[in-house]
Amino acid sequence: MEYILKTNNLKKTYGKFNALNGLSMNVPKGSIYGFVGRNGAGKTTLIRLICGLQFPTSGDFTLYGKNSGGDINKARRRMGAVVETPSIYLDMTAEDNLKQQYRVIGIPGFDGIKELLELVGLADTGKKKAKNFSLGMRQRLGIAVALCGNPDFLLLDEPINGLDPQGIIEVRELILKLNREKNITVLISSHILDELSRLATHYGFIDQGRLVKEISAEDLEKECRKCMRVTVSDTKNLAIVLDAIGMEYKIIDEKTADIYGALSITKLTEALKNADCELFGVNEHDESLEAYFINLVGGSSND
Repeated sequence: MEYILKTNNLKKTYGKFNALNGLSMNVPKGSIYGFVGRNGAGKTTLIRLICGLQFPTSGDFTLYGKNSGGDINKARRRMGAVVETPSIYLDMTAEDNLKQQYRVIGIPGFDGIKELLELVGLADTGKKKAKNFSLGMRQRLGIAVALCGNPDFLLLDEPINGLDPQGIIEVRELILKLNREKNITVLISSHILDELSRLATHYGFIDQGRLVKEISAEDLEKECRKCMRVTVSDTKNLAIVLDAIGMEYKIIDEKTADIYGALSITKLTEALKNADCELFGVNEHDESLEAYFINLVGGSSND
C-alpha cells in the first residue's frame, strides 16, 4: 500500500507537557483518514508539525516519501490545509480571497478560480464579503483557499466544529466530492465521531499524544457489527453450548457475551437449560464509533 504520510515516533513537548508522545501513523493514498481524539489529545499539534508551523522535539515523518529532516518544501506544495480556523480575509469576497492566495503562493494569472468557486459551492456569492457568510460558507471558502495550487493531500482540523446541520452536510458533501472526483487524500482531525463515521475510509485513534489504534473502516465495521448481547449465569457454560452449535461469539465477562449471526432464542434457552446455565437477558447490540473509541481509550471525555 502506498502512503502519503508516515510519522515515526513523533514527540512534541511544551515544557513538561507531552503534546505528542511517540506518535506513529500511516495515511494511505486516496483515503479519507479520520484522526480521532478528544480535545487536547494532540490532533492539532500533529497537523501543525506536518504543515511546518512547528517542529518536532524528536522523531520524524515522511510526506510523499520525503523525510522531514531533509528538503520537504516541494512535498508540502502538494498539500493544502485548514488549521484551527479558515485562513480567509473577512472584508474580501470569495473571489478576491482566492486571488490573494494565488498571489501569495506565486500562481501567475487567475485561471481556475471560477472552477474552484463552483467546486466548493460559492460561485454565486458575487460581491458579498466573507464576513457576511455563514460559518459553513466560511469553512468551504477556507477549503477553497487550501485547494489553490491543486494539492492532492488536504489536512482539515475539526472542519465541522460549530457548524449548523446544513453547514455540516455541505462540508461533508464537499469532502466526499474532493476525494471521489478529484482523488484528493484527506486527513480529518475530529472529535465529532458520528459525522466522521459517514466519511472516513481509515481511522487513527489518538489518546494523550499517542496513537492507540489504526484501522480501516471496513475492519472497524466488522468489530462494531450487530450482535445479540446476552447475560447468563455462567459464560463458561454458554461457550460450551455455542461451540457445540457452531456459533461465533465473544465473551465480555463472566456474565456477558456477544453472539454473532441468527439464532433462535427458544433453542438457545433450551440448550442453556440442559447445560445448567440460566439466560437472564437478551438485547440487540450495535457498537457505535463513539462507544468503540471510549472502550479503546477508557474513561470519560476530558474535553
